[in-house]
Amino acid sequence: MIIDCHAHFSPPDLMSAIEKEASSFPSLKLAPDPAGGFGLGFAGGKPTRPVAKPLSDIAGRLKWMDEQKIERQINGGWLDMFGYELPAEEGARWSRLINRHLAALAKAQPRFIPLATVPLQDGARAAEVLREAHAAGMKGAMIGTQPKGVGGVLDDPSLEPFWKAADELGSALFIHPVFESGDKRNADYGMPNAIGRITDTLIAVSRIVYSGHVLKYRNAKVVVGIGGAALPWALGRMTRNASLDKSLGDPVESLAAMYYDTIVHDAATLRFLADKVGAGRLMMGSDMPFPIGDLAPTKIVAEAGFSAGEAASINGGLAGKLFGL
Repeated sequence: MIIDCHAHFSPPDLMSAIEKEASSFPSLKLAPDPAGGFGLGFAGGKPTRPVAKPLSDIAGRLKWMDEQKIERQINGGWLDMFGYELPAEEGARWSRLINRHLAALAKAQPRFIPLATVPLQDGARAAEVLREAHAAGMKGAMIGTQPKGVGGVLDDPSLEPFWKAADELGSALFIHPVFESGDKRNADYGMPNAIGRITDTLIAVSRIVYSGHVLKYRNAKVVVGIGGAALPWALGRMTRNASLDKSLGDPVESLAAMYYDTIVHDAATLRFLADKVGAGRLMMGSDMPFPIGDLAPTKIVAEAGFSAGEAASINGGLAGKLFGL
């Protein structure tokens, strides 16, 4: 089975429900787009980009999957709409709304495998929503790098209930960068995608490596997008830093305990990633429908020179096990 481990989808019914139920979320503001869609403003913040039509195009997505011979696709929602800035209880209701529609889409279209979203602004509520998602048949969640908005960290002590729940449930936790990375220097030249997502993920995951979360909660299956986001290239320096402070988590053991997608756009780079963490930790991914993604995602696996067994694992075998397919 060929499985795309990294994609995003916003069900059409969800977008309709948001318009209809907007008054139920007092901290939400819709920002209409001239093209007919809308962006989302949370708790007085600036609106997101408009929700792109390909995020909700079921027929177009299935057509692309057929062309790429992809049988299943792991779909998180769209990071811009996770709403971590909302007040905690409102954020929990918002996450439940998204999850309900992701689950309904998967029931109607079994080739789509949903990852929940959780209200990371509140650890206890995030744990509760995660447990509900598992009870509904989901295998984990896609979580953003900056809970509670810009500058938030995944090792925040208030998130311990969430990490404990994920460990108990054996959740797959796909860590995904937020759009603007929280660094204004990335604002130009297309750098939010090219560089900001890498630096954002690198910092977020480095913190849970050094804090010990990766190993302490290792029954939670942590997946790091965009090929580990420079973590393998920083491993020597991270290890040297840990040698100077024995209280820090072990970077080598931590990287070996996580999982990674293949969205690096260069076969030699993918080969280096495999040499650092092991081919058995890699899963083919596309980041569909975004242009910065890999829209012919099995090609790089073929070009990187993996054995037939390794390629089969990367192209779907590992994802099938991790997501219970």
